[in-house]
Amino acid sequence: MKLLLFLLAFTLHAQTIASIGDLPLENGQTIRDCKIAYRTYGQLNAARSNAVLFPTWFSGTTKDLDALIGPGKLLDSPSSYIITVGAIGDGESSSASNSKLQPRMQFPQFSIRDMVESQHRLLTQVLHINHLRAVMGISMGGMQTFQWLTAYPDFMDRAIPIVGSTKLTSYDLLLWNSEAHAIETDPAWQQGNYQTVPNGMKVAAEIHALALSTPDNWVTNTTPQQFPAAFAALDKDAGHTFDTNDWLRQLQAMIGHDIFKPFGENPQKAAAAVKAKVLVIVSRQDHMVNPHPALNFAKLIHAQVLELQGPCGHIATGCETAKFAPAITAFLSR
Repeated sequence: MKLLLFLLAFTLHAQTIASIGDLPLENGQTIRDCKIAYRTYGQLNAARSNAVLFPTWFSGTTKDLDALIGPGKLLDSPSSYIITVGAIGDGESSSASNSKLQPRMQFPQFSIRDMVESQHRLLTQVLHINHLRAVMGISMGGMQTFQWLTAYPDFMDRAIPIVGSTKLTSYDLLLWNSEAHAIETDPAWQQGNYQTVPNGMKVAAEIHALALSTPDNWVTNTTPQQFPAAFAALDKDAGHTFDTNDWLRQLQAMIGHDIFKPFGENPQKAAAAVKAKVLVIVSRQDHMVNPHPALNFAKLIHAQVLELQGPCGHIATGCETAKFAPAITAFLSR
């Protein structure tokens, strides 16, 4: 019976769109009538102390996160009240693609810090939750998790940044700027007013696919004979599964990500602000988000570290789930 109840609790829940009002941004601009998409799983306890926040990755949605929640999956924590939340610019929360007041490139550039502020508003003003059991996220979600640690250090007991970063390395910046450059220099993009998916978006998707994994993983799993079909699928999906302007705005947020900025670029001062217990998970062969910034910060805050060594690279979160999902469950249950 308990297993049945757990399974029922972790079926796909309906998405809710919350209005959090006008959201002032770090750059002085404002997202007008900001809306945040979220889903919840499990039950909030009487003390309102068992909530786990799980923000989306780059170009991800709360529906994508659903596949990672439940028995035997990445987040298997039946005692938790799990809140998956769409990061600004994901096409569900307020974005260039869905804003009526600030459509397309009228939608202001935002930061990872702004994403966290929108989530803090959602929790405190809409869900009336003033403390979290944990924050966890993958990739850009891991960047948001690191930002939570220093922006609201008293707000959570634990944090699990997974293949995330505190601040991008030059290698990461080369990747993300190349993707942005591919979009912005395509005349068909028309400063965001494109009529059909720009070729620049297709190029960005190809660059992205190159960095998601590793040469060894490609060679092992995609033969030269299979490559034409795989490459054609990239172009077919590009811009159809995620809006080009949303892609660009989230790229810009990651490019500017820097948790050390409020601390005068002093990592030691940033580390001193952290109060939560932290489990840092990295992929050693990650070609998309270099693991060194996360590992360096983990040393400063004396965090528990789990290094994934397989050839999947950034997508080790899918390839090596069996290796680190138990570590997440154990970390949350202490």
